[in-house]
Amino acid sequence: MSKIYRLGVVGNPIEHSLSPFIHSRFAINEKINISYKAYKTEPDSFEEFVNNFFESRESKGLNITLPFKHQASRLSGDISKEASTICAVNTINKINNKIMLDSTDGLGFIDDLKSKNIYINDKEVLIIGAGSASESILYKIISEKPKKILIANRTVSKAESLINKYKNLFSNIHLLSSDDLNSPDVVINGSSAGLTGKFQPVELNTKETTAFYDLNYSLETTPFCEWAIQASPRVFDGIGMLVNQAAYSFDIWFGVKPKTEQVLEDIKAL
Repeated sequence: MSKIYRLGVVGNPIEHSLSPFIHSRFAINEKINISYKAYKTEPDSFEEFVNNFFESRESKGLNITLPFKHQASRLSGDISKEASTICAVNTINKINNKIMLDSTDGLGFIDDLKSKNIYINDKEVLIIGAGSASESILYKIISEKPKKILIANRTVSKAESLINKYKNLFSNIHLLSSDDLNSPDVVINGSSAGLTGKFQPVELNTKETTAFYDLNYSLETTPFCEWAIQASPRVFDGIGMLVNQAAYSFDIWFGVKPKTEQVLEDIKAL
């Protein structure tokens, strides 16, 4: 019998997670035997849970989701440059009894944009929200060399803090103001309000070619997407990013990047 690799996703809440569904299908397609479960824990016991999980010889890796991505970046282990910069980890891999900390969110996001023919090189990008979700993709957005990045956030000081952190990597990053009259090419929602129904629309000029992308995902239309559909036909939620970042996690664990098209179709069928 082939070896079973023990994997999982840790979060709170975690009941809604599609990660077990996604990775089970990756494993079937790649003929790798895994046990992938969702685990709920509390902030004060998160580190203990991770340490206990990896004490098992069968344990290979973990995905980390909200609210533990930042906390995971402080775990003892080798951390990638990107994960260290954004202070967030969504993938843990065990190699020779040592844990490796990484983030695949940015890669998954950029891959999904390109699959939808959305390119941000030399384009104006607006990001709504200045929390961990927005920061998780900002590093990779900068690497794509946009023309300009604008940040909008209800708490201005939080947006300014994010801007100041990344100013040395990309100088043309600013707070959205009334002076920004040009229509952005890409509008990204990184605010959790885009899922809770408390989303507050941003006043801005738009054009039919503007692409709107919600980092949140839902089997129903998110409030952000409902708002965006009124302005453009190019509106997407984060399901594609979710599946793509999972594929990169799978690649980190097993050295093979699974195909995502059929898994995306399976999710849509839900």
